[in-house]
Amino acid sequence: MKAPIPLLAAAVALALAAPLAGAQTAPKAKKLYCWNEAGRKVCGDALPAHAVDSARTEISAKSGMATAQVDRALTADERVAADQAARAQRSAELAAEALKRRDRAMAESYATEEDLRKSFQERIVLLDETVKASQLGIEGRRQTVLSLLRKAGEAELNGKPVGKTLAQNVRGQHDELLHQQDVLKQQLLERSLADEDLATALERYNALKAKNARGG
Repeated sequence: MKAPIPLLAAAVALALAAPLAGAQTAPKAKKLYCWNEAGRKVCGDALPAHAVDSARTEISAKSGMATAQVDRALTADERVAADQAARAQRSAELAAEALKRRDRAMAESYATEEDLRKSFQERIVLLDETVKASQLGIEGRRQTVLSLLRKAGEAELNGKPVGKTLAQNVRGQHDELLHQQDVLKQQLLERSLADEDLATALERYNALKAKNARGG
């Protein structure tokens, strides 16, 4: 009795697929492993568990040629250090890219060096005015503290106790004076940095203009 046509087709398909399946499951090429152990070189066709993290050379058993060089696994501290170094490198790359963008924007924004100076001058004038206002405020606050201290001194000279309200005012005004002095220090620092920023910007601006003029 003849087999049904579908069954014959399935048998043919299986026969054709058999060589392909054999090719897909072909054994991997054998390798030899060489690593250092207690100061001596050890080789074998299998890598023992205790050598998995060691530096090693992988060699083709067929050709005898080295096919890979595997570094030893990093320790926990080394991994942390490597991650930190990678982040630092990435931060440096991002900073360099940002600097290039700022340089390009600066070169495109200011037609002349004088335009760049004017832009910085606006910032410098504002900082100067801020410093001046802080200095005036500090002088006014100092006079207030001195006035309160004179009142407290007069009370003591007259044999009278310094009132609680007066004592609180002295402390409060003095604390505010110290705060304003700290703010002024920061403002003076920003003012000095503005001059440095201008000098740096002019240097980079002229270098960029010269580079563009050369067609670089």
